[in-house]
Amino acid sequence: MSVLERRLIREPSFGLTAKVWQINWAFVVLLCMLAAVGYAALYSAGGGAEPYAARHALRFAFGLTLMLSVALVDIRFIARLAWPAYALGIALLLLVAGMGHVGKGAQRWIEIGGMQWQPSEFMKLALVLALAAWFHRASWERMGNVLFLLPPAFAVLVPVALILKEPNLGTAVITAVVGLSIFLGAGLRWWMIGLALAGTAAVMPVAFAHLHDYQRARITTFLDPASDPLGAGYNIIQSKIALGSGGMWGKGFMQGTQNHLNFLPEKQTDFVFTIIAEEFGLVGSLAVLALLALIVLAGMAMALRCRNQFGRLVALGVSVNFFMYVFVNVAMVMGAIPVGGVPLPLISHGGSAMIMAMLGFGVLMSAHVHRDVEFATEDG
Repeated sequence: MSVLERRLIREPSFGLTAKVWQINWAFVVLLCMLAAVGYAALYSAGGGAEPYAARHALRFAFGLTLMLSVALVDIRFIARLAWPAYALGIALLLLVAGMGHVGKGAQRWIEIGGMQWQPSEFMKLALVLALAAWFHRASWERMGNVLFLLPPAFAVLVPVALILKEPNLGTAVITAVVGLSIFLGAGLRWWMIGLALAGTAAVMPVAFAHLHDYQRARITTFLDPASDPLGAGYNIIQSKIALGSGGMWGKGFMQGTQNHLNFLPEKQTDFVFTIIAEEFGLVGSLAVLALLALIVLAGMAMALRCRNQFGRLVALGVSVNFFMYVFVNVAMVMGAIPVGGVPLPLISHGGSAMIMAMLGFGVLMSAHVHRDVEFATEDG
């Protein structure tokens, strides 16, 4: 039996009824409220339940069932699957590179069961599990050993490189940040972080030169959207108009002109927050942002309550991943960062993003339900 298997060997756990009571039902309610916001926004985007809102509701119902089912699985059993899940994620990314579906200039999807999936969504969760398993029993001394940190650093760089190749810059950045958050949670030295940031800054000019033309256009247009108002700058200009036109209280449900006159491309996915801002105004937008913030804070709180390091790091990684999606999407539609194809979790239309988000929340909830369990010692 390997060292990792001895670490993660199962011990007696409490019964199913006790596990159900241990679920954080307030967190479940918050997720249901967020999905309801998404249903309303997508109902308005489609002018009715079809083609977006009804599918959104069905996917969330399936995702909620999946989340609650995973929550009841012993976190120690999930830990055993960490590296196999990582290997599967890498295999799927390689499959995408070889024979993935091409759409809008990117090769990011594969078709499974008649539905298109983005393996990069699964890869982020698999990376969180793998890093949590690696750092599960890392001592303070080992966290200062560069040789100990090289394998997990490589484990982060490989999927980031494959996601960049698709190309998907936004998801690649989020994957890197999620990986870094696990390093930080495990006790990475600050001087190492400084060196990593300095190295990143040093290679930025080279990285910019190797970006795809449309990616460079997004960055230059971000600095001056008016330079190409009918091309690369169109989306962000229309997004800002929608955000501002809602005023304090909004134009009312189904009354958004930018939305219903189709000034906003991808309004049901990347720019869904503009529908909320236009129809419910500043007050409605702040209410949704507060709901999103509560979910992030609840996830962080559950991470802090875990007695075992694996559950703590997993809950941290899932919470940071959710936060990064919210931050990037909202900042993007406000024009604070360049436009990227990043959805708003549980609000935007999209199957793989929804299911993977709920699967991640299921793993987080499992860490919470089993927060008091003890992993086996190093000697088994």
